[in-house]
Amino acid sequence: MTNEQINQIARKQSAIDANCSPEDFLMTENKVVISAVHPDARKYLELPLYCNLISYGNNIVASVNSELTKTVKEYIDSYPKEHCFETPNFHVLNDELEKRNHRICFMAEYFLPDIKVLKALPCEYEIRLLTSSDFNGLYREEWSNALCEKRKHLDVLAAAAYDGNKLIGMAGCSADCDTMWQIGIDVLPEYRRRGIAAALTSRLALEILERDKVPFYCAAWSNIRSVRNGIKSGFRPAWVEMTAKPKEFVNKMNKIEDDSPS
Repeated sequence: MTNEQINQIARKQSAIDANCSPEDFLMTENKVVISAVHPDARKYLELPLYCNLISYGNNIVASVNSELTKTVKEYIDSYPKEHCFETPNFHVLNDELEKRNHRICFMAEYFLPDIKVLKALPCEYEIRLLTSSDFNGLYREEWSNALCEKRKHLDVLAAAAYDGNKLIGMAGCSADCDTMWQIGIDVLPEYRRRGIAAALTSRLALEILERDKVPFYCAAWSNIRSVRNGIKSGFRPAWVEMTAKPKEFVNKMNKIEDDSPS
């Protein structure tokens, strides 16, 4: 695949997830669309979404509940696109969401491989490829980024590093949709800062591409170690998303008592 083909596939998937056209992400003007269920959407998404902002850098496409159309349109047209995804501006949107018992919950940056720089990076430890039949017994806290116990059926492939017979690092991928597989990475603390994460991430990305799928990588903006690993591994920033969830959902994630009206 070329970089342009990879980007086209990603935009097509984002369009499926958002219920819009892939070309909408290339426009200069912002767009608001109504979120809807789609059988080909990323499998972890709970559609329809109440409010989700997406930007590939050109504009903002907002996929929302119909009752938010005017509110979100006014918001994304009031500030520069990049500022709509950060404080202090997003407090304006969050205040409106609060009135409807929702809050901004997820903020993430997504990365795609740059074919011009992606290559298998060296590792001083043995790397083995694992498939789903090898994952039994590996659904433990130390591998919770590489594998997801709640969605075991989506975990399809992993690149694992071993010190002798000891598993010390693993990059795993989940088949989140038909065309794109998401990579997660874990390395045991005592083995970090040795290039293991980048070696595993780059190796897995190449294996995914060989299977005619697009690897993608997600990190919180504040997770500097993860972002650095993505860049070192041959990935580059591609798009960002900011998602609202019901207040009860956010409170549960924060492990605080829900004070929402019944």
